[in-house]
Amino acid sequence: MSLADELLADLEEAGDEGEDGLYPGGEEGESDGEEAEGKTGGLEDIPEEMEVDYSGAESVTSIAKLRNSKQFSEITDKIAVYVGKQRKNSEVSGPVEADPEYRLIVAANNLTVEIDNELNIIHKFTRDKYSKRFPELESLVPNSLDYIRTVKELGNNLDKCKNNETLQQILTNATIMVVSVTASTTQGVLLGEDELKRLEEACDMALELNQSKHRIYEYVESRMSFIAPNLSIIVGASTAAKIMGIAGGLTNLSKMPACNLMLLGAQRKTLSGFSSTSLLPHTGYIYHCDVVQSLPPDLRRKAARLVAAKCTLAARVDSFHESAGGKVGYDLKEEIERKFDKWQEPPPVKQVKPLPAPLDGQRKKRGGRRYRKMKERLGLTEIRKHANRMTFAEIEDDAYQEDLGFSLGQLGKSGSGRVRQAQVNEATKARISKSLQRTLQKQSMTYGGKSTVRDRSSGTSSSVAFTPLQGLEIVNPQAAEKKVAEANQKYFSNMAEFLKVKKEEKM
Repeated sequence: MSLADELLADLEEAGDEGEDGLYPGGEEGESDGEEAEGKTGGLEDIPEEMEVDYSGAESVTSIAKLRNSKQFSEITDKIAVYVGKQRKNSEVSGPVEADPEYRLIVAANNLTVEIDNELNIIHKFTRDKYSKRFPELESLVPNSLDYIRTVKELGNNLDKCKNNETLQQILTNATIMVVSVTASTTQGVLLGEDELKRLEEACDMALELNQSKHRIYEYVESRMSFIAPNLSIIVGASTAAKIMGIAGGLTNLSKMPACNLMLLGAQRKTLSGFSSTSLLPHTGYIYHCDVVQSLPPDLRRKAARLVAAKCTLAARVDSFHESAGGKVGYDLKEEIERKFDKWQEPPPVKQVKPLPAPLDGQRKKRGGRRYRKMKERLGLTEIRKHANRMTFAEIEDDAYQEDLGFSLGQLGKSGSGRVRQAQVNEATKARISKSLQRTLQKQSMTYGGKSTVRDRSSGTSSSVAFTPLQGLEIVNPQAAEKKVAEANQKYFSNMAEFLKVKKEEKM
């Protein structure tokens, strides 16, 4: 027995379990994650690199048995019965797992996974059979359903590619042009009538299963709005039904933490000897839902954690039949979308700003007696100040008579006439009040005579002098000064001349 036959036998055994074939977990509809995963696994556990050859199969019914199974017919009949009934949220009371329609929704949702596996089997069967006629079509039309529709439309006559309205509804104009050009140069051979019939039967079965899958999706989406309205708003009705089916019901789902909820539906593949680069670990139904897949790949894991946390809150609200209108679900989804937009917004543009003006204020300097002494020692003296000061519009004389341009400035030209003046510290100079200045001016004024007090002359000077000849004699104290002035005027004035001194004759 080949590997494909063993897997199909396991699939049939899984479909025949249970009394009615709908609820393999028992009457209460409770099943653990491994049983549900094993039930819906089927051919899912086969690696993509390991394909089964169906070219030796005579008919499609020998390998695809889901459409004629008891499980498929019972679920479709019950769905047809419940579709005509209109139910309200008020009809659901107590745990939602006890409702018979809820168990039908879980079974129908698991059936869609088996339909997808069956469509893959039919696509491989059709591809192996039609490769005799048009082997290049497989690479030109990669989608399985589009390939099946194209095979049904073309058949043996490849000239139908040109100006075919039915084919234009299936493929794009560019693809139709490539297919028509390739069909004119293909090396395929014509198929027999029996082979063509088997191909048409396989195509009809695939299209019928696809229609059944869409009817199941429509029914599940319509019924999840009253079983779990808030959860369905966040991740969609199909994903919500898958999560509830694996968790064992809405009550168990509401008790589950968000970290475990994110792993529901994770595929456990044993790729012994095959590459595992394309395998995404710890990714379940939430990671593959449309809300998360709409984001860039680098944000999907972060988004899956956020969506799982919000789904946990929505499931707890739905388990207590609160917010039947879905207000909580809309609020949570709006929060999720707002965070998604925040993650994807571009970073703010950096503006090139000039450097600010440096805050170099006046530095604090050390004060005190030692600092003042240092300033007095190193400061400019009054002599240096007068030497640096120059008179306007006046030619200065060179001090060294060597044309070096060094002059004494105003040193000795004004004031008392002394070369070295007393150094006066302006900071410590005593300030004289105006009243004291007026008093000193009054004292300096002379009234009629002259005395030693008014004249500020030496205290020992007097108009009375002692002479050896006359004793007491009134003399003029300024007479000596006049003689000195007259002598200076005679010998040292600007008008003085050289004097001719006569030599005394010797006796």
